[in-house]
Amino acid sequence: MSTTTTDVIVVGAGVVGASTALELARSGRSVHVVDKAAGPGHGSTSASSAIVRFNYPTWDGVAAAWESRFRWDEWEDHLGVRPADGLATFRRCGMVFLDVDILPARLQAELFDRAGIPYEVWGPDDLERHLRGLDAGRFWPPKPVTSDAFFDDPSGRLGGIFTPDAGFVDDPRLAAANLAEAAAHHGATFSFRRTVTAIGRAGDDWQVTLDDGRRLVAPVVVNAAGPWSSRVNELAGIGDDFTVAVAPMRQEVHQVPTPQGLGDHPPVLADADIGIYLRPDSGGHVLVGGTEPECDPLDWIDDPDASDPLPSRERFDAQVLRAARRLPDLAVPHRVRGITGVYDVATDWTPIYDRTAADGFFVAMGTSGNQFKNAPLVGTLMRALVDGVQAGVDHDAEPITVTMPHTGHVVDLGAFSRRRALNADTSGTVFG
Repeated sequence: MSTTTTDVIVVGAGVVGASTALELARSGRSVHVVDKAAGPGHGSTSASSAIVRFNYPTWDGVAAAWESRFRWDEWEDHLGVRPADGLATFRRCGMVFLDVDILPARLQAELFDRAGIPYEVWGPDDLERHLRGLDAGRFWPPKPVTSDAFFDDPSGRLGGIFTPDAGFVDDPRLAAANLAEAAAHHGATFSFRRTVTAIGRAGDDWQVTLDDGRRLVAPVVVNAAGPWSSRVNELAGIGDDFTVAVAPMRQEVHQVPTPQGLGDHPPVLADADIGIYLRPDSGGHVLVGGTEPECDPLDWIDDPDASDPLPSRERFDAQVLRAARRLPDLAVPHRVRGITGVYDVATDWTPIYDRTAADGFFVAMGTSGNQFKNAPLVGTLMRALVDGVQAGVDHDAEPITVTMPHTGHVVDLGAFSRRRALNADTSGTVFG
């Protein structure tokens, strides 16, 4: 069988892998990307709600998200090409994040002030004025919809924090395809419908064997395989020194008609108080997702390929009934309608962008649920890691930092280390 020699092998052509391929190809390296799906973004990226927001509990998370927003805003300029299949579009609708103990508005405001992110603090009356039909009651903590306590009266009223520059990307799969096309423009090549069966050393290089017998050889491998990332690490014998675990988690997002009071262009609503988020969708609908409340079991799975692709009645009821508690005018359809996907989740819901103990093997993993928004920047971060480590920087001892070109903020890549102490400030949810 044939052997292809290249500078970098990227495993995974989702939005993170495609962004990484683009930036490494821009650096003048030859890059080959392999993915088991039929095209870029066909895996967990395609099931993303693709929300662009800036609400994180850490400085590096906020700084990265704010920088990424400028790249979404100037998407064609970022790509450097006009894709043949059209451009994914960033829809700036704003976002209101309800004030909850796990990520309070006070903390968010402090970080937004530091980053220079515009925001407004809304009280309960402001919430109900801007989002007509919303009940600003405090229902914390989230409760099972099957319990009598779910119908308890609120214990108070909530405000929130509104960021007008937030929004969502209308087609996450197309966004990945755009990045892949830009990478190809710079010489990157792709192998689709191919599974990695073995990873090992070939002298100073890595050898990646595919299910058709072909061998890819390169000094650098970047594992951006999404929910399959832990399996790829195992093939390479990677992971013994990780202090942060990563595992696949099944998720569902449901589509329902937009409550009339919200109007045609409602903002994104993040509501950890009751355990859901809502995002505008096409055709007079909103998407309803969950925020992993403690009262709901998490759907960890062993094999992403065996995940049930159909949304469930139980999860639909849990998420949509919660949405109807917050928005009493929301009609709960009899028919379950939505999508499923598999997240690649780190223990503290913070991604790992890092080298590994094995020279030349890098990881961009644990990204699912809250890193789509940062995808345009992730390629830059991974290029900085590869450049620095190949130049002899001891990233484990002195973490590499990256200055953001639009904002001037500095992101410390040590915040995304595989060896970090678990993020004590995490919300314990998809919000990071």
